[in-house]
Amino acid sequence: MTMVPGLRKFVLTAHVISSVGWLGAVVAYLALAVAAMTSQDAQMVRAAWIAMELTGWFVIVPLALASLLIGLVQSLSTPWGLLRHYWVLVKFLLTVFATIILLLHMPTVSYFAGVAAETNSAGLGGLRGELLHAGGGLLVLLVTTTLSVYKPRGMTPYGRRTQHKKINGDSGLGPDWGSTTGTPRWVKVFGIIALVLLLLVVIMRFTSRGRHGPGRHIPSGNVGGQTPPAGVHPDHDTPALSVYKPRGMPPVRMA
Repeated sequence: MTMVPGLRKFVLTAHVISSVGWLGAVVAYLALAVAAMTSQDAQMVRAAWIAMELTGWFVIVPLALASLLIGLVQSLSTPWGLLRHYWVLVKFLLTVFATIILLLHMPTVSYFAGVAAETNSAGLGGLRGELLHAGGGLLVLLVTTTLSVYKPRGMTPYGRRTQHKKINGDSGLGPDWGSTTGTPRWVKVFGIIALVLLLLVVIMRFTSRGRHGPGRHIPSGNVGGQTPPAGVHPDHDTPALSVYKPRGMPPVRMA
C-alpha cells in the first residue's frame, strides 16, 4: 500500500504534530508533579493532581493514541515498512509499551485527583510514583525521537528476505541475506536494556501494592464516591476484626 505524495506529507505532518505534542504534554505533566512534590501548600497539591488528571486524559492519552495509529499507518504505506528495519520496529514497540503503561496508570491518577478534590491535606502520596511514570515516559519518547532522526542501520530477517526477493526475484538465486547479515549490535544492547527496565517496572509495580500504595497516605474509605483502582487499598491498616466482622452482639443489661 502506497500513498500519493500529498497524502503522505499530510500523514507525516500529523504524525510529527502528535508525537511532538505528546512529548510536550509529558514535560508539562512532569512539571506539575515536581511542583506538587516540592510544595507544602495544600491548594497547590490539590490543583496539581486535578491538572494532572485533566492533562492525562484529555491531552496525553489522545496524543499517544494518535501517534501510535498514525505511525502504524505511515509505516505500512512507505518503503520503510513496519517489520523491515529494526529502528522502525523498536520505535513501534516502545510506543505500544508506553501507551499501555499510560492507560493502566491513568485510573490511579483519577483516584488521587478525586481524593484531592475532597481533602485539604497537602500530604497526599503517590507523587514519587508520578515522577517515575512521567520521567520514564519522557525517556521513552526521547528514545523514539532519536530513532526517527538518526534511523540507525539494520534490517530484520524479514526485511532482508524481502530485499533479496526484489533483487533476485523468486528464483532463489543470489546471496542468502538472511544468513550473512546478523543483528546489529545496537539492537542487542538496546534489547538487554529494555528487558532490564521492563523487569524493574514489573518488580516495582508488584512490590508497591499494599506497601506504598495510595491508601497509606490518604483517609480510609471512598472519599467523594471515588472507587479505588486495582492495587489501591484505602483500608490497608484496618484491623482484622473490622474486615471479617464476626457475628454476635454484647449482652444488653436490663435496668
